[in-house]
Amino acid sequence: MTDMTEFKAAVGAAGVQIRELTDLADMTAACALFTEIWRPAPDNPPVTAELMRALASGGGYVAGAFDGGRLVAASAGFCGPPRERSLHSHIAGVAASARGRAVGRALKLHQRGWALERGIDHITWTFDPLVRRNAWFNLTRLGARPVAYLPDFYGGMHDAINGDDETDRLLVRWDLELPRPDRASAEGAAVVLSAGPGGSPSAVEVAAATVLVGLPDDIETLRRERPEVARAWRLAVRRALGGLMLAGASVVGFDRDGGYVVRTRQQDGEQP
Repeated sequence: MTDMTEFKAAVGAAGVQIRELTDLADMTAACALFTEIWRPAPDNPPVTAELMRALASGGGYVAGAFDGGRLVAASAGFCGPPRERSLHSHIAGVAASARGRAVGRALKLHQRGWALERGIDHITWTFDPLVRRNAWFNLTRLGARPVAYLPDFYGGMHDAINGDDETDRLLVRWDLELPRPDRASAEGAAVVLSAGPGGSPSAVEVAAATVLVGLPDDIETLRRERPEVARAWRLAVRRALGGLMLAGASVVGFDRDGGYVVRTRQQDGEQP
């Protein structure tokens, strides 16, 4: 595996062992873990053991992190056309009991090494653009970059994480052989979306070279306790972030205390 030093350090810090999953028992355990995390409707599992078995058999990525003999994280993905040299990471999750230990980062570095060994130079995946910790991890810790805003990408998922709202997603690309981008600063950025009275989104029109698209502190709690406010945030982020990206703006980072740092086309003398 490429970059073994970084990977070994991450695994040691997380206190896990990571390996590919090849037998049906491990894949069944991974599906049970995903069900524990997402708590979906009975007729809508995030993934099945049969599908994971097929992905692994067909040359895809299926791996898990173990704490002792207990599976605490898993991930599965499939390769793109050979010419594209890409892997799409379809699903990844970490058990609540293992969070805060950087298990997700260790698993992602395992995935990176697996991909590079096979001549793959980038990994893509989608995530909920409203979840702060995921945005921070993907954009700042890993250095992935958003390439598209996808409204209601999966349709209704009806689980404990997504609730009954639409499933907007941000598609990111992680270039494995390029240096990690410098951390973007939000200093001087014009705020176009932030929390207003009562925690509802407050949007303003601003023409600036760098803007900040804010997020709520905890969208998952909002979805459970104040679903109407959660929906308002989704629509506001769709309009602000999705609109900027559609107009050609680039998301260059994520400020943990603010939101998405977006470089518009104003810097080139054009309207975003």
